[in-house]
Amino acid sequence: MHDLSFDAPVRLLLLAAVAAVAVAYVLLQRRRNAYAVRFTDLDLLASVAPSSPGWRRHVPAALLLGALTLMTTAFAKPVAAVEVPSEAATVVVALDVSASMLADDVAPTRFAAAQEAATTFVEGLPDDFDVALVSFAGSATVAVAPTQDHDAVVQALHDLTLQSGTAIGDAVAASVAAAAADVAEEEQAPTRIVLLSDGTNTKGLTVEEGATAASDAGIPVSTIAYGTADGTVTVEGRTISVPVDTPALEQLATATGGQAYTAQSSEELEQVYADIGDQVGTTTERREVTAGFVGVALLAALAAAGASLAWTSRLP
Repeated sequence: MHDLSFDAPVRLLLLAAVAAVAVAYVLLQRRRNAYAVRFTDLDLLASVAPSSPGWRRHVPAALLLGALTLMTTAFAKPVAAVEVPSEAATVVVALDVSASMLADDVAPTRFAAAQEAATTFVEGLPDDFDVALVSFAGSATVAVAPTQDHDAVVQALHDLTLQSGTAIGDAVAASVAAAAADVAEEEQAPTRIVLLSDGTNTKGLTVEEGATAASDAGIPVSTIAYGTADGTVTVEGRTISVPVDTPALEQLATATGGQAYTAQSSEELEQVYADIGDQVGTTTERREVTAGFVGVALLAALAAAGASLAWTSRLP
């Protein structure tokens, strides 16, 4: 719960009355102390004044003032942004299938680890979510259109084959097109593109052009820069360096309102997908949270009554 606001903020002016009660209490305590010092005979004072519980006598009053503050706040109808489970969403998984994914800096290879992590991610999404799969290398292909048949997406993930080139911009554009085809007749469900890549854009649209397509459609792209700076592949007997292009993917995520992640191991990748899954599985809504304030106020009032009965044998 965050971003607290109030539907009836003028009612918070009643907090001035609570503050007045607090001031009155302090003044009464000072008056009591002033009255007590008039007795110069301590034995006489002890005989006419009951023993005091000391600092504990202030606890019930403090709890009661806290309860009044919370009840006044509740009266102002507080509203906050809260996370609630998403009832529907469209998630497009865009996976790099370029030859550089054969690098074994991530065991057993970048490609095998990415397939496994993406499979776990898809299987963990709510059944009501539409999921699409886009693969990209030198071009982008919608392997599976948005569907609630998650098993079909998982099967397609395992059927992917590697190719040459890396077309990140095309992958974003294809993902946007796939999501747009899934627009409901009445209202479009929240949509997210989750794009994993390990290389630099070498084909088709630029990353900036892809970001523009996603931004225009209002679809955030969460990116995963996968691999290490030391990754290599062997092509026709030659060892070629294939470092991940983290800055370009960060730029794509930032430009579209998504989040940028990095993963340099299969364990890190699984955690990234888990974090993204938690995000797409919930949505933020503004809801009235009066009940929470009232509940805490009730507990504070009960605690005040209990403390007062225990220490002074009377209610505050």
